[in-house]
Amino acid sequence: MQLEWTVAAEENNLMLRTFLRNKHVSKLLLTAVKFAEDGRIQVNGNEENVLYRVKTGDHVEITFPKEQENERLLAEFGDLEIVFEDDFILVLDKPAGMTSIPSQYHPSGSVANHVKGHYQQNGIDSAIHIVTRLDKETSGLMLIAKTRFSHGRLSALHQTGHVTRKYQALVSGNMTSKSGSIIAPIGRNPDSLIERAVVQDGKYAKTNYEVIASYPTFDHVKIQLETGRTHQIRVHFSHIGHPLVGDSMYGGPLELLQRHALHSSHLELIHPFTEEKMAWDSELAPDLAQVLAASKE
Repeated sequence: MQLEWTVAAEENNLMLRTFLRNKHVSKLLLTAVKFAEDGRIQVNGNEENVLYRVKTGDHVEITFPKEQENERLLAEFGDLEIVFEDDFILVLDKPAGMTSIPSQYHPSGSVANHVKGHYQQNGIDSAIHIVTRLDKETSGLMLIAKTRFSHGRLSALHQTGHVTRKYQALVSGNMTSKSGSIIAPIGRNPDSLIERAVVQDGKYAKTNYEVIASYPTFDHVKIQLETGRTHQIRVHFSHIGHPLVGDSMYGGPLELLQRHALHSSHLELIHPFTEEKMAWDSELAPDLAQVLAASKE
């Protein structure tokens, strides 16, 4: 993959290293480029070292080394609902029931397997760096970086609040407050290898919510995360006595649904290269929409 820039007047006489760092090319990535056989840093078509001082109008081009493919990852060729794709990122709409990555005992069927198949079918020479992982039973929008540059940049943006995720959920019972925040530290449940829990020494976690509509046995809520802890939404709503409908792991009722009622409905970010603000929305998954429709009758 290549990135290209033209040096602006205010960047005149910067060291190439500084110029590239200002373009969010990390020190680690620069080192990888310098020491790889297929990596190059060029100015006006000539290879230059990072101490070169750029001049106004210079054409700077960096060629990243080929991404290392995970040879053990099986490629699968089922349908993927791709919402957006360019050389840097891939946004897809994940169905409930599909894991994000394979595991030792389930080496196939994941998003990663299908993305590798998509790459192979379309001759795309990219890697799979999952930025916003979703639980197996959570449906909706998911973000994947296609290069180490994109992944590093998006991770930094995520940490500074420039990658926004919003969800919709069906939570059991009726909330006393129609909007608010759940702030409670989350860590591992000491009695489980998988479950998380609100624990005193856990990591800070904050979940904002607003009730969209109320039904006799549940509320339809929209949610925005301020942190991204494992199982955060599920743990927080269970903690306040309103576990997600269908969430057997955290005490949710199973009469209406056999998977936890959580959908990633909105994704907003600053593009890792163009720095353009981008946003996507996903309609509520069919099984959740069906529960709502039946409850209105």
